[in-house]
Amino acid sequence: MSTNQQRREAERRRLQRQLEERRAREAARKRFTLIASIVTTLVVIAAVVVVVVIASSGDDKKKGGVQAGGRTTPATSPTATASSSSPVAQPTPPPAPTAKCATSKAANATFDGVTVGNATNLKKEPKVSSKGGADPKNLTCQDLVVGTGKAASPSSTVTVQYTGVLYKDGKQFDSSWSRGQTAQFSLAQVVPGFTEGIGGAGAVAPMKAGGRRIMILPASLGYGAQAAGSIPANSTLVFVVDLVSVDG
Repeated sequence: MSTNQQRREAERRRLQRQLEERRAREAARKRFTLIASIVTTLVVIAAVVVVVVIASSGDDKKKGGVQAGGRTTPATSPTATASSSSPVAQPTPPPAPTAKCATSKAANATFDGVTVGNATNLKKEPKVSSKGGADPKNLTCQDLVVGTGKAASPSSTVTVQYTGVLYKDGKQFDSSWSRGQTAQFSLAQVVPGFTEGIGGAGAVAPMKAGGRRIMILPASLGYGAQAAGSIPANSTLVFVVDLVSVDG
């Protein structure tokens, strides 16, 4: 073989090796790009799943406060379920109240250690504070505004605005006002204190639509010996309730 042929053959082999090396590098680059793409996609999917789970958990918690109708509501609303602060299976409640609701027309009302600002302005959220003394044996109440509409009964379905605080220190645990919407529920499916305080019991007259009432509930008419969210066990509760309407 001539020298020129040898040179051409050597050059051809060199170019072939370069081409093969280039193809190998290109294949490796493509494999790396594919693997990186798959890993990135998996990371994004995992992040989306985490965000959805967190968002769903947050929505459930919010709904627990907002959905105040019936026994399916969790958390600390007056209609909580047995698994999370049940109004059912509570200790036998005390006898029906023997005292009528007191009355007040003051813009800043005080009743048994409970103070309510905006007391008579139904367009504004009541400002409730409490420094309760001895826990009451029965439901006690004060009418801040006496309604003139339809009267509720212990089995009525009602629409209300309410604020709930602990009697001992005034710490708020629930409020339909803070959620920006009313709550609707049957008085047959709430804690006993709501049934008595709104629907009437013993000497306590039922509320009428358009009324606002302070209700102080002993633990036996609230959540009893079990804790409920931010409500400690055996807590006396204060609710300021506006009866917006009696729906059924």
